[in-house]
Amino acid sequence: MNRITPVLLIVAVVAVMNGCRPALDTNRNNAIATASPAKETYDAAAIEAEIIKLEREWADSNKTHNSEAVKRIVSDNAVIVYPDGSTATKADEVKTIESGSITAESYEILDPKVTVIDADSAFITGRGVIKNGKNVVPGQKKPIDISGEYRFLDVYAKRDGKWQVVASQATKILPQP
Repeated sequence: MNRITPVLLIVAVVAVMNGCRPALDTNRNNAIATASPAKETYDAAAIEAEIIKLEREWADSNKTHNSEAVKRIVSDNAVIVYPDGSTATKADEVKTIESGSITAESYEILDPKVTVIDADSAFITGRGVIKNGKNVVPGQKKPIDISGEYRFLDVYAKRDGKWQVVASQATKILPQP
């Protein structure tokens, strides 16, 4: 009996030690859990070219009063912040373009820089230069001179295969004294 006691004690210790191990996690695939997620591939240069093309088209629509371009480029839920701090929607922008209240000799986009975030989102910054620009506001006798340089930031999202502006903001660059 003295020999059996130590053997039983060892068996009991081993049984207790095995019982204290954490259970195997059978609810996850360890190969997937430790694998690195695949990077989404996209052509950043093609996205940059498309965004710059759309940005120039939108700028030209102010000069040519082409509201169809604005309807295509600006998303239905876009938020637009004008240099005077007022805000507008796509409907407001289309109405302004169609009214012909904005005129300009030229509207150039300079120093455009597109930052591609992923395959479905990007933003562009740059300068817009308006030459001989006027905005006729109903109820005011004299048109507002909108000529000058502006810094802009436009955010684009790809929706249903098309790039559209979802947010836009412009700030007038004041001449240095």
